Amino acid sequence: MSMRGQLISKEYQNMVFVRDVKGGEYVCYANDLKDQDHVSENEKEKCLDTSQILGSNW
Repeated sequence: MSMRGQLISKEYQNMVFVRDVKGGEYVCYANDLKDQDHVSENEKEKCLDTSQILGSNW
């Protein structure tokens, strides 16, 4: 594996997929969340909404 692949893998391992109270899914760094099973409105600013990547009908 190249150095780039190792770096990407390391970063991916630090990320979690979580849902908000409305059921939306977000990708966040685990260190940015208080609860790694849920994302708050304030924490969403540091996360990526997966519907923006995959679309709402994925």
